[in-house]
Amino acid sequence: MNTSFPRDQLLLASRILLALLFVLMGWSKLMGFEGTVGYMASTGAPVPTVSAIIAIITELGIGLALVAGFLTKPLSILLAVYTIVTAFIGHHYWTFDGMVRYDMWIHFYKNFSIAGGLLALAASGAGRFSVDALRR
Repeated sequence: MNTSFPRDQLLLASRILLALLFVLMGWSKLMGFEGTVGYMASTGAPVPTVSAIIAIITELGIGLALVAGFLTKPLSILLAVYTIVTAFIGHHYWTFDGMVRYDMWIHFYKNFSIAGGLLALAASGAGRFSVDALRR
C-alpha cells in the first residue's frame, strides 16, 4: 500500500462532504417542520407528515452517522437508495416546462451522482478516522 497517499484523510473529507448536504437539509426540515410537511404534500409524497419525519431522521441521523464514520457501509447504501427514491419523488422534471424543468432535471441527476459517491463510500469503508475503525 502506498503510505504517502492520504487515503484516510480523503475518506474523512468524502464523508464530511457527502453528509454536509443531508445534515443541512435535515436540520432545516426539522426547524421548519410545518413547511416541510407542506412541501412534502406539494411533491405528492405519500403521507406528508410521516414522509417529513422519515426525511429528517434519514438526512440528519444518517448524515451525522456518516460524518462520525459509524456503520458507514450499510448506512451509505441506505442513503444512496433514499437519494435515488427522493429524486423521483421531489425532482420529477418530466412534469415541468421551461427553466423549472431544467432546474429539476439538474437536481434529479445530482441525486444520482450523490448516490454514486455514497456507493463508492460503501465500497471503500470509512477509513481510519472513524467510529467504525475504533470498533474494530
